[in-house]
Amino acid sequence: MGRVTERRKVIRIRDGAVSTRPDTLVAEEPLEIRLNGKPLAITMRTPGDDFALAAGFLVSEGVLAEQGDLQNIVYCAGATVDGSNTYNVVDVRTASGVVIPEITLERNVYTTSSCGLCGKASLDAVRTTARWPIDDTHGGDTPPVRLDPELLAGLPDRLRAAQRVFDRTGGLHAAALFTEDGELLDIREDVGRHNAVDKLVGRALQNGDLPLSRTVLLVSGRASFELAQKAVMAGIPVLAAVSAPSSLAVDLAAETGLTLVGFLRGSSMNVYAGEHRLALRTAAAQA
Repeated sequence: MGRVTERRKVIRIRDGAVSTRPDTLVAEEPLEIRLNGKPLAITMRTPGDDFALAAGFLVSEGVLAEQGDLQNIVYCAGATVDGSNTYNVVDVRTASGVVIPEITLERNVYTTSSCGLCGKASLDAVRTTARWPIDDTHGGDTPPVRLDPELLAGLPDRLRAAQRVFDRTGGLHAAALFTEDGELLDIREDVGRHNAVDKLVGRALQNGDLPLSRTVLLVSGRASFELAQKAVMAGIPVLAAVSAPSSLAVDLAAETGLTLVGFLRGSSMNVYAGEHRLALRTAAAQA
């Protein structure tokens, strides 16, 4: 398996002084994901947690929903002259009886580390039916997740403090899962923000923890449509981002009941959808 970081020589210029020194960079390598022996997708990722990444990717595609859907995941020999294993090809085998949606058979696309949706045939194909509806505005047996904005405001610092590889490279996205009480459950880093989320979701599937119905997903960058979709497909009711959401992410959140928070910085934040899960106090009420 490839290393998470690599060393390269860099010319450093500081206040006009020039020097040469080694620099630590985040590694980026391709990972081919196969489904039951058939090529499905190639993504650029940071090596590590590859099985979780593949499993999480297939949760967002609607293929896997629970631990029992997965038979096993193995590394395959890479495309080398001597046939040696590059650890850049994984094959996901589903359990018997798992229905494979047509969208996965038609995908077979190359995805970059910044966008996991390139190559989707249409927007309608992305709107995968969620296994676990998260819209709890109509009541139910379980009370909805209820969050204090002050609790949310403290999560980015905790995310940043747990980014070990980012401290060495400055070149990684991070995604973290928190409980509704603010307890850090898991954190993953990757050169691709969608990969970091897939690694979280995939690990949860492997541990039998889906749906993640009482958790908060925090991402270190922006909140794209794809990240909102991955949250919904994993049953996550709250997605928060330190940067901006896209218009399509807001639309999806409003349609599905996802709580979407953007620009989560310090004590400030914007709530774009699902505000019923936040204990909000209006200016008039505070007065």
